[in-house]
Amino acid sequence: MRVVMEPAPCPLTEEVLKEGLSLLCKTSNGLAHAYVKFEAKHKDLTDISLLEGFIHLRYVDLSENKLQDLSSLSSLTNLLWLKVDGNLLTSACMQELPYLQIISFARNRIKDVEGIAHPRLAKLSLEGNKIQTTLGLSHGQLFSLETLELRGNKIESTAGLSLPKLKDLYLAQNAIQSLEGLEGLGQLTTLHLRDNQLETLDGFCSSMKCLQYLNLRNNGISSVQEVAKLQVLPTLQALVLLDNPCCDEPNYRLEVLVLLPHLQRLDKEPFEEDERAEANKIHQDRLEEKEGTEGSLQGTEGSLQGDLSE
Repeated sequence: MRVVMEPAPCPLTEEVLKEGLSLLCKTSNGLAHAYVKFEAKHKDLTDISLLEGFIHLRYVDLSENKLQDLSSLSSLTNLLWLKVDGNLLTSACMQELPYLQIISFARNRIKDVEGIAHPRLAKLSLEGNKIQTTLGLSHGQLFSLETLELRGNKIESTAGLSLPKLKDLYLAQNAIQSLEGLEGLGQLTTLHLRDNQLETLDGFCSSMKCLQYLNLRNNGISSVQEVAKLQVLPTLQALVLLDNPCCDEPNYRLEVLVLLPHLQRLDKEPFEEDERAEANKIHQDRLEEKEGTEGSLQGTEGSLQGDLSE
């Protein structure tokens, strides 16, 4: 059994507090001045209760400490920006802060996404934690969220990501095997799914009408024909499929362009005009071949019906 050692107590002191305060500004009511920025990185802090009285703080960086609890920040109702990377947090749950717009919880020990409820939050980073599911992210509480960073976790499915304002979603370096619940991402423009375990491209839908950039590098997509499932994405311009088995298929670039004629770039390389012309010709030839085959089949069916009527 692994024994987790508790960090030695190290509370925030008056001396460290004075060193870290900066940016003197008018208070929100305009009647006084107060420091609105505080930074205390690499201090081994375990207790920040001394901050409770500094209600005018707007920007706080407590990265690379040994914090396990952020309840002392609940009184900082003017907070706009919070960075607590590289601590010992097991939860991102906090008291709702009405003006908070940016939070970074990167490289902690967070296991779920419950309890994140800040109405103006626009950017959230949970990179490099131990999160297994995105269930619990509520659009009812995160209706302003535009950027979500979840790379380097243990997520297996995208279920639960119904965030209507979200524009950029980073899910690289997880264990995602299936794409679910994407229909609620109507404003998404960028989706990173590099270094996951996808073998098919099921799960994309026509409601993702703003998606322009899709990175699927280093998954397990074995057939170029899976790309046909991306035809439901009307604004897709750039696709990355490097390091998937399908990249070894003959005429890989041409086959992708035949399936997605509006694509501008594949694997970060723009399509040339001669590639577009060749892909268009292949597409037309296949259409004619298909129509010819269907015509022949209809003729055969007609002959058979004639024979039967006689």
